[in-house]
Amino acid sequence: MTTDATATQILDAAGARGRQKKLPYAGEVTPAEAHKLFSEFGAKIIDVRSAIEHEYIGRIPGSALVSWKQFPSGEMNAASLPQLQERASPDDVVLFLCRSGVRSHSAATVAAKAGYKHAYNILEGFEGDLNQQQRRGDTGWRKAGLPWIQS
Repeated sequence: MTTDATATQILDAAGARGRQKKLPYAGEVTPAEAHKLFSEFGAKIIDVRSAIEHEYIGRIPGSALVSWKQFPSGEMNAASLPQLQERASPDDVVLFLCRSGVRSHSAATVAAKAGYKHAYNILEGFEGDLNQQQRRGDTGWRKAGLPWIQS
């Protein structure tokens, strides 16, 4: 993807990824594509990590927190869909983010079933998958050098 990509080009590529994987939502974006859609084209980033992850591990300025699971129990947050509906409309381009892309996949699936036509998962999440040393950070939003802050 070139740095001068338009929103349509990015979303077309994301949709192609989604169709290839037979995803139940609009598609998948890379962290760099998500940043461009968010910063230049008004897409909404919905962070589905816990409040503790959001606060202490780091967060994207301007993103909205809608915790997908309760901490520390891991139970589903029954209020997640109503909270999403408060922060984004079904016509918005909504980019879901979690630690590695797993919870955000589930959130994008639920959002699509609830009528969100432009629900996308951010690949690699904020910190990426575990590496061979069982650590995160080799991939994801932070590793890409994109804007983030931490408490």
